[in-house]
Amino acid sequence: SNDKKTDKLQPNKDTVFFRDGVRRVDFVLSYVEDKDGEKKQERRKEFEANLEKAGLELETEDKTDSKDKKTYFLKIHAPWDVLATYADVLKIKVPFKGSDIPHAKDVPLEWLSHPFRLPEHIMHPQPDYFTYPFDKTKTDFFLITNKDTFFPPSTRNRIVFYILARCHYYKEDQKDKEKVGIKRLLSNGTYTAAFPLHDCQYWKRARNAECESERYSLYKHWARFLSFYKEQPLNLIRKYYGEKIGIYFAWLGFYTEMLFFAAVMGLICFTYGVLSYDDNISSKEICDPNKGGSIVMCPLCDKKCPFWRLNSTCLSSWQSHLFDNEGTVFFAIFMGIWVTLFLEFWKRRQARLEYEWDLVDFEEEQQQLQIRPEFEIRCTNRRLNKITQEMEPYLPITSKCARFCLSSATVVFWISLIVACIIGVIAYRLAVYAAFASIIKDPMRKIQFVGRIITPQLATSVTASCINFVIIMILNFFYERVAIWITDMEIPKTHLEYENRLTMKMFMFQFVNYYSSCFYVAFFKGKFVGYPGDYSYMFGHLTKLRNEECDPGGCLIELTTQLVIVMAGKQVWGNIQEALLIRNWWSSRKGRHNPENHYSRWEQDYVLQNFSQLGLFYEYLEMVIQFGFITLFVASFPLAPLLALFNNILEIRVDAWKFTTQFRRPVASKARNIGAWQEILNAVAILSVVTNAFIMAFTSDMIPRMVYLYTYGNSSMEGYINNSLSIYSIRQIPENNMPEEPNNWLANVTETCRYRDYRYPPDHQKRYTHTMQFWHILAAKLAFIIIMEHVVFVVKFFVAWMIPDIPSDVKARVKRERYLIQEYMHNYEVEKLKLQLSASFITEPQSEVSLMMDRHEVLSECL
Repeated sequence: SNDKKTDKLQPNKDTVFFRDGVRRVDFVLSYVEDKDGEKKQERRKEFEANLEKAGLELETEDKTDSKDKKTYFLKIHAPWDVLATYADVLKIKVPFKGSDIPHAKDVPLEWLSHPFRLPEHIMHPQPDYFTYPFDKTKTDFFLITNKDTFFPPSTRNRIVFYILARCHYYKEDQKDKEKVGIKRLLSNGTYTAAFPLHDCQYWKRARNAECESERYSLYKHWARFLSFYKEQPLNLIRKYYGEKIGIYFAWLGFYTEMLFFAAVMGLICFTYGVLSYDDNISSKEICDPNKGGSIVMCPLCDKKCPFWRLNSTCLSSWQSHLFDNEGTVFFAIFMGIWVTLFLEFWKRRQARLEYEWDLVDFEEEQQQLQIRPEFEIRCTNRRLNKITQEMEPYLPITSKCARFCLSSATVVFWISLIVACIIGVIAYRLAVYAAFASIIKDPMRKIQFVGRIITPQLATSVTASCINFVIIMILNFFYERVAIWITDMEIPKTHLEYENRLTMKMFMFQFVNYYSSCFYVAFFKGKFVGYPGDYSYMFGHLTKLRNEECDPGGCLIELTTQLVIVMAGKQVWGNIQEALLIRNWWSSRKGRHNPENHYSRWEQDYVLQNFSQLGLFYEYLEMVIQFGFITLFVASFPLAPLLALFNNILEIRVDAWKFTTQFRRPVASKARNIGAWQEILNAVAILSVVTNAFIMAFTSDMIPRMVYLYTYGNSSMEGYINNSLSIYSIRQIPENNMPEEPNNWLANVTETCRYRDYRYPPDHQKRYTHTMQFWHILAAKLAFIIIMEHVVFVVKFFVAWMIPDIPSDVKARVKRERYLIQEYMHNYEVEKLKLQLSASFITEPQSEVSLMMDRHEVLSECL
């Protein structure tokens, strides 16, 4: 008979219900018995007793039933009374009437979008309702058909987690405010894990018909890479994972849609650069043996670098033209406007989601309920809340200031550390450049062919970028821990405040970390070089680190190289990590043989990764850093949005796959928007207009070319190269700037060498001072910056003003819902009153007059 019993039990192991098959498992805690586990056992005993006092129902699975024969699983079920009480406390909105507002009408070209659509039951897993915060005293006001399924699993696990986070485990006689909450029990090893259950396996439906199998639907329609062109089932994501994760995927999907337009425009600009290859007179002049070949250039570094011919940079000048052409200006202006459109349309999309997901009044209601347990525990001082008139914990202003000063000092110290590392990398570039130059350019060595493809600038740039990348990764690793530590130390009051503070700290650090090398190449490199008789040195003449010059093809191509290495390096690094994850998963999946019969639902989830509190934070960070790359420096690399688009199409599905297959189910949490990231995106958008204007003016060679074309060159670019190089007498070059082994053949051919600048020649009375053309070009650059910034900003603000943040139909729906709530509540109260009056009339007949007066008073109060 025992065998029969186990046979009966076996198929039901993969279930989300208690042994009775009726009560649903809302949360699971796991623990292992240690040798010295008496203290832990004591804590567990107290904690579990207090959970039962709070009304939760518990059921333990013995370690003999688990696969490793070591782990106990404690299953938690919240009965109706507990759910109703806490839904009331947490003001959870629940349906009281079906929505009578029709959905948007079918679009005329609906058949075009048909391939991208998902089935209706996946897109809208539940009908539209008007909702109202739950009130325990008015249960008959709400649409309650079945108390077991009235609250969806995500709401149930949120309520249970709220209780777990605030339940204490000290003994009655010894009150210890530290001994509170599941987080502490997890950190001291009393429990090994705490998680809500997934509702089924991701690759097949649950056997139990009462189970929703939403995880399977999400995997099938959303997480598989082959559905990359389909829309995302946002309502189902929200229902299963909660609003916070729903908002992230809504934002990521919207960002990717908008990237499509930027990518197309970038591709057009790049194509223009490729097609106008043949009209590029400057490159032809550089490559011409009679023109570029006859121009002898001054050495690019002291001692090690020889004199060189201009035509040796033929290849890099062609590459430079691909990105540095007239189309780039239009693209930079287009991207300034695209960013505004993206942010404005996102606000509208967010407002629509806020309404559909019942988050309109979320902030005000929830602020009080979002207080972190850590804040309640660590703040012993109490004061009166002016709004609720209740005593609440608070942090004294002196303590707040001290904590703030310490955290600010820490952040400043770490940011200075990065800046120091960047300066170190620049010093490396300067020191190593000479070595590369002497190796690559040495005519005795047999690497002349390599020297044509790999210029010393390129070799220095690539190795410095790689070193920079490694430093970024190492500093990242340490700062992350420091940032969490200082944010904990500040004791923020609410979860929202905690996340926003951490977000700002991490982003400031990452901003300097990822973008500083690009800022250096764009705005500092080649700008402070001096001229052959009077070169500028980093840290003064004693260091002998001469400031580096740009590649003769222009500084823009170096910025492009830098951007591609850091951006692509970051994406490839991220994708390698995720590919390894997929590989491990695939190999473990292959080795699995029909596990669900002897492998319970909670054990299957126990072996998955825990979704940490900062899980979403890293996903956002990755995307916002990428957003910075495609907006701040897009003028140097029009293909950046296209790379980002491909990356994001992959990213959405990989993230979806991770959520459905690799992570335990996260506790559902609410968020009405993307939080501090919105402000960060706005700041990046404004900064991007400025950086792109400066890149077009100072980093690219577009303005000097335009000035030459319209002022000096009689509407032709011929002679531009000769015009842009100044002359210096070789005899006047100081000894320490001369090559160690002068190339006699060059010294004999010419008495002068050329360098990039606009200065008077040696035989002029104002020799080596700036020519008039230099000032013309500088004026044109400044004028360009002012005009471009103003044009883009005016268009930005006009577009932002034109597009309302909240769509008009959403405004109407919100008003309609508020009106209905008032009307329904009033009718409900009146009906209830009638029933009470008729009941009281039957039990003790009152005089008609007093009855009428009572009724009159109550009704007027209601009205």
